[in-house]
Amino acid sequence: MAETHVLFVEDDDVIREATQLALERVGFTVTAMPDGLSGLEAFRADRPDIALLDVMVPGLDGVSLCRRIRDESTVPVIMLSARADSIDVVLGLEAGADDYVTKPFDGAVLVARIRAVLRRFGHAAGPDGAGPGGTEAADEALGGVLVFGDLEVDTDGMEVRRSGEQVALTPTEMRLLLEFSSAPGTVLSRDRLLERVWDYGWGGDTRVVDVHVQRLRTKIGQDRIDTVRGFGYKLRG
Repeated sequence: MAETHVLFVEDDDVIREATQLALERVGFTVTAMPDGLSGLEAFRADRPDIALLDVMVPGLDGVSLCRRIRDESTVPVIMLSARADSIDVVLGLEAGADDYVTKPFDGAVLVARIRAVLRRFGHAAGPDGAGPGGTEAADEALGGVLVFGDLEVDTDGMEVRRSGEQVALTPTEMRLLLEFSSAPGTVLSRDRLLERVWDYGWGGDTRVVDVHVQRLRTKIGQDRIDTVRGFGYKLRG
């Protein structure tokens, strides 16, 4: 089985080299770049399985690089931020990132987050990681085409159409929609969505959920997902 290929963009030499060694030690293949422009070139040349992008890199910052990658691919992206700053986190997620990790980070934690993302995307998660299959939400065979007003969710073909037009969703957005579609009209808490969609067996930042829900709304209709204040979200049946 081919090794998972990670693109890592980080301008700090010490962090870049230490993180590359830590990832290679557990079996990942790593292409490490010091700036955004070389990172974009490496992405286009190598087509990695996942991208780790520091927010503050020269040439082309991590958020802009994430947007460029998302324009061309649905490859999973994890943003790395030197601080748990709301602006950094939200900008990265709004640019299309699937998750984020705050620096300084423990190598084992970063590996666990990478493997969790790869499981969601159906990739092998590297040596000692789980293989394809994803979380329970994706594993459940919903079957057929589900219709919610002008929205059609083809759970077999993994396609979404709105008023007959196909809607392009990232894998994370698709998994989120599948989770809502499995229980229309039922309020789903942010913690449940973190566990079922992001595969977090531990606590996570609910801003990840909020930004992805907003991104999903812009694609399937702002009024399709209701916010239930203090509890979570629900899909209108």
